[in-house]
Amino acid sequence: MKQNYALYTADEQAVWRLLFERQMSRLPGRASQAYMDGIVATGFPNAAIPDFEKDLNPRLLPLTGWRVVAVPGLIGNREFFELMADRQFPATTWVRSRDQIDYLPEPDMFHDTFGHVPVLTNQSFCDFLAALSRMALNHVDHDEAIEMIARLYWYTVEFGLICEKGPSGTSELRIYGGGILSSPGETIYALESDVPKRTDYDVATLLQTPYVIDRFQEQYFVIDSYEQLYESVPEIERQLERLLSLV
Repeated sequence: MKQNYALYTADEQAVWRLLFERQMSRLPGRASQAYMDGIVATGFPNAAIPDFEKDLNPRLLPLTGWRVVAVPGLIGNREFFELMADRQFPATTWVRSRDQIDYLPEPDMFHDTFGHVPVLTNQSFCDFLAALSRMALNHVDHDEAIEMIARLYWYTVEFGLICEKGPSGTSELRIYGGGILSSPGETIYALESDVPKRTDYDVATLLQTPYVIDRFQEQYFVIDSYEQLYESVPEIERQLERLLSLV
């Protein structure tokens, strides 16, 4: 499908500005530097809903070979992973209503684009996404395998944390998962609350860790770098095959 930009209302544009400005007041010093650099590199608009073909893709494509494509909403596993394996990031085109500002049951355009697109300027992260998607396609009809891959995707792409050097040169936790980056409450909770566990990235553990979808996460996994994600792909394949042999 195509994004029909002319259909966005003045109220939807106003909701977008509210969401954008609120998050951008929280993310400096909390979001990964790759994300903050990606906001600049993609020319992410703050005053208006982004136009995929005019605003995002002309800047994103030359950087990593990825582009944003419009989808009607949640799509099936096969279609989702086929798009991602082809370096096309699926994004919905609808914007949440004012009464859903703080919570909505499924991702909207703000989550899909603001939360994810800036990190798509990082080549190692993009290569990880494409490789993971190709792996998922090899197991797309195997429910147990897809559930394990979904856990890994959830705890990295959606709710991942990264350890980076801060301005003082010391290592500090930062956010790169789009589910956190698009949530004002979880942006603070993920880094500053003493409730959730924060665990070093470990493929075998992660593949076996269930996640929650209706509240803040109980556990986060922390990577050392985006290169670590991509370099872990062979280990993901090995651990997936090992765990499937035990089912």
